[in-house]
Amino acid sequence: MSTLTAPRTTRTLRPGMAARILVLLVAAALTLGPVLWTLSTSLRTPSESFNLPPQFLPLNPDFTSYVEVFQQVNMVLLVVNSALVTLLIAVGQMATAALAGYAFARLSFKGKNALFSVVLATMMVPVQVTIVPVFMLIRGMGLSDTLLALILPAIPTAFGTFLMRQYFLGLPNDFAEAAALDGASPWRTFRSVYAPLAVPGMAIVGILAFNFHWNEFFRPLILTISQENYTLPLGLVTLQGNLGTGSISVVLAGVILSMIPALVVFIFGQRTLREGLTAGASK
Repeated sequence: MSTLTAPRTTRTLRPGMAARILVLLVAAALTLGPVLWTLSTSLRTPSESFNLPPQFLPLNPDFTSYVEVFQQVNMVLLVVNSALVTLLIAVGQMATAALAGYAFARLSFKGKNALFSVVLATMMVPVQVTIVPVFMLIRGMGLSDTLLALILPAIPTAFGTFLMRQYFLGLPNDFAEAAALDGASPWRTFRSVYAPLAVPGMAIVGILAFNFHWNEFFRPLILTISQENYTLPLGLVTLQGNLGTGSISVVLAGVILSMIPALVVFIFGQRTLREGLTAGASK
């Protein structure tokens, strides 16, 4: 008995698709290459860190550099300070961005467009320009060398306001009209109707704020003096030693440890981030 076999179809890789894959591979190598090199160097002894030619994969992984990190700096205190600062900033930006975005999107008041333009203009001003007046205000409030000096100035967010305004503009107007017919005030309409619908957008603001301020170095360097108020990026600088004579393996081990919380937040928040971005784009 003869059996019929279906002809095999071979898929050819089109030049356009091949070019896209090549671009993605190059981008992935440029992005992950420094991270993998940092991890590799942190697993080598200090003497092996400067071998020529360098070895990308350590033949004998050594984890003593990670132990040295905990012996040289108070990692628990640094992590607690960074977590407290970044979490309060993220929550504060979520709340203020939602309120401001709703006001610019749904409320009518004189000078709204001009005020919104001023808010957007602040995004083009680097933090180095405003750090001196911010420092003077913080000192006048008696908050110098405190964690509040890092938290309060970072709560207002121009980008978050813009993002939430665009998100609220994408929501239907029927909800506001129905709430107005029921006699709801603007605050009640925001709190009971629009705020629950804007949770994905607020999650985007919170995740972006956490990842940015977790790695922030410049403002803590200027606004904090005492080591008990150091955040993680600022505290890890002490691993370099006097005039940079510290072990490069220990420094990079501290860098790897500092990346773990931000990586965990991204892994668990990427679905919310993706859904929030696609929901805002589809509305």
